[in-house]
Amino acid sequence: MENIRYARPGATDAEVIEAAKLAHVHEFASSFPAGYGTLVGERGMKLSGGERQRVAIARAILKDAPILVLDEATSSLDSESEMYIQEALKKLMKGRTTIVVAHRLSTIMQMDRILVIDGGKVVEQGKHEELLKAKQGLYQRLWDIQAGGFAGEKA
Repeated sequence: MENIRYARPGATDAEVIEAAKLAHVHEFASSFPAGYGTLVGERGMKLSGGERQRVAIARAILKDAPILVLDEATSSLDSESEMYIQEALKKLMKGRTTIVVAHRLSTIMQMDRILVIDGGKVVEQGKHEELLKAKQGLYQRLWDIQAGGFAGEKA
């Protein structure tokens, strides 16, 4: 509970639990021996990378800041964790300005505006669909690589 409440110390238990539900934390936190009171971290329950990221999203939901910055929010996640994170992020980003830094293009395909930066300069910008239509564009080439899987990656 306190791990999420850290974002807004005055939050009620009900507000913390609501943020946890929106971020898909409630499912695993409820299963811990002491529920939300379970100690996590080095001296307690170990959380997976996806679980830690969902806790961070729950904090951001509770904080309710008007601007959100996400830096590689889905990096190093398995497909199931990424699905939960994507769903939670969609709820979190609604109605606020969001800046997303990502190499995994599936993270940003729903954004209103995508800026493609190469060599420190903006080389393309637009919506996902527009950028895919730009033949020989960097975004389109990267999308083709990622959508087809990386060399050596198993389906």
